[in-house]
Amino acid sequence: MEQIKVLLDEKEMPRQWYNIQADLATPLRPPLHPATGKPISPNDLAPVFPMNLIEQEVSTERWIPIPEPVLEKYALWRPTPLYRARGLEKALGTPAKIFYKNEGVSPPGSHKPNTAVAQAYYNKVFGIKRLSTETGAGQWGSALSMACQMFGLQCRVFMVKVSYHQKPYRRSMMETWGAECIPSPSDRTQAGRKILAEHPDSPGSLGIAISEAIEDAVGNPEARYSLGSVLNHVLLHQTIIGLEAQKQMEKLGIYPDVVMGCAGGGSNFAGLCLPFVRDKIHGKKVTIVAAEPTSCPTLTKGPFRYDFGDTAMTTPLLAMHTLGHDFVPAPIHAGGLRYHGMAPIVSHLLEEKLIEARAFDQVETFTAGVQWARAEGFIPAPETNHAIAAVVQEALRAKEEGREKVILFNWSGHGYMDMAAYDAFLSGKLTRYELPEEEIRRALAATDAFPKP
Repeated sequence: MEQIKVLLDEKEMPRQWYNIQADLATPLRPPLHPATGKPISPNDLAPVFPMNLIEQEVSTERWIPIPEPVLEKYALWRPTPLYRARGLEKALGTPAKIFYKNEGVSPPGSHKPNTAVAQAYYNKVFGIKRLSTETGAGQWGSALSMACQMFGLQCRVFMVKVSYHQKPYRRSMMETWGAECIPSPSDRTQAGRKILAEHPDSPGSLGIAISEAIEDAVGNPEARYSLGSVLNHVLLHQTIIGLEAQKQMEKLGIYPDVVMGCAGGGSNFAGLCLPFVRDKIHGKKVTIVAAEPTSCPTLTKGPFRYDFGDTAMTTPLLAMHTLGHDFVPAPIHAGGLRYHGMAPIVSHLLEEKLIEARAFDQVETFTAGVQWARAEGFIPAPETNHAIAAVVQEALRAKEEGREKVILFNWSGHGYMDMAAYDAFLSGKLTRYELPEEEIRRALAATDAFPKP
């Protein structure tokens, strides 16, 4: 019987992260200072991030060494296993071979600790005492809470209010690891108070929570802000997923025809896919697909333009696919995919036609997630269900075409903290939702005056 699970020895774990900026034919558009419209300097970011992470953010070196203290923490759950989804293949009756990288085996249950541990380490050696951050579904907040505890840092998390109430046990996880979790928008910051004054019942958004977290950190010399997705150094840290997957696929003697991941801000998608994008740049034939929600269709309907990363307009202007910085998405259960913008690197790759994007509604994704759980055993996170929906689509296409196809995707996290969402689906309470075009136009109007990429 062909191998169903591929493991790597700890000695085989990658010792470097991969930086795709070294292989881009066209460089990324630079972040712009909102006051001058000119490219920002590393010093402009110093109040927000430690300089050792800023250096990674702007680096064009292909390989960045992973520090030994980070490797030691990674070894708690890495290398992660690569599985073949034989149960799903059989259920679909497809000739496709489906493989998935299981990132749900980390202590918080997702891919997020790959960068949380790295960011906590770099802040610690820089002399920082506390990190502030935002979280949507709670996976990032959980991961950073754990990482801060590992390195003796305080942690404050602003959690999107709708998720704070939808996922109370994520808050419990953060508090168990010693973090403070605050529903956003809150009365703790000027940005939060402004939103509450205008919209007292605001469900919150990642853009609002980012504004609060940045405001909370800036001005305190012992505090810095930490981001779980979007920025270059975050995607860099996540590439250990794809680097491991390449080694595991090589052990099987196969190479994927299609590589997939869900995409909200871009971290787990990029983590698996960027090493394969490098292969594609250098001539390998591979299709790379980002799966996103129809309720927040950043890549499939959002234009490529300069926009702020947060609602209060405190970040630099980033060249990215965006729905507008003041966009407040519908309260779908895939909270980690409810971000108005997409990572500049992922946005750039879409513009260069190195990747493609597909959107799925939440009923379609939970249908795929339940089918997966019944075929494979593991219950996926609502975010991961988007990738599974794309895999099901691709596998059925292979069935229609009558040809074999190797599909690899990132199983970015488990759904054991998301059973309320499954309950809503199983009881028929979830509805299909596609973001109206007029809402996209309204939200984008705020970006019309910004510089064009």
